[in-house]
Amino acid sequence: MDEHQHHQDLMQSLSQEYSDILSNSEQGVYIYLDDAHKICNANFASLLGYSSEKEWTMIDSPFPDAFVAEESQEALISSFQDAMEKNVGSTQSVVWKKKDGSTIESTVILVPIAHQGHTFALHFVSGKV
Repeated sequence: MDEHQHHQDLMQSLSQEYSDILSNSEQGVYIYLDDAHKICNANFASLLGYSSEKEWTMIDSPFPDAFVAEESQEALISSFQDAMEKNVGSTQSVVWKKKDGSTIESTVILVPIAHQGHTFALHFVSGKV
């Protein structure tokens, strides 16, 4: 099995394992492995102006460029790296890019999770009104 298929299988399994959180959280939630392998709930997709989780998932551009406003990219990337390398959780203020080009401010709680020997970043996102 090639690495891409292995990552696809991991994301499918992770989606099933975390389905209660993804389905029932009042917050936007996404789980990120890499630009091509990510999942989110309807709340997160909607927050960024996408019609469905699948539409958001299909965006294959570099994650920060596609979804994160320039002023927030460094902080979110640093938090992600800390989660992956040091197993450290964090809370960040993040400005997101919406599908229509506008932005939305949020608070992001990012925590590392382990699944089948791999580390992922689980994100809880609350938009600011």
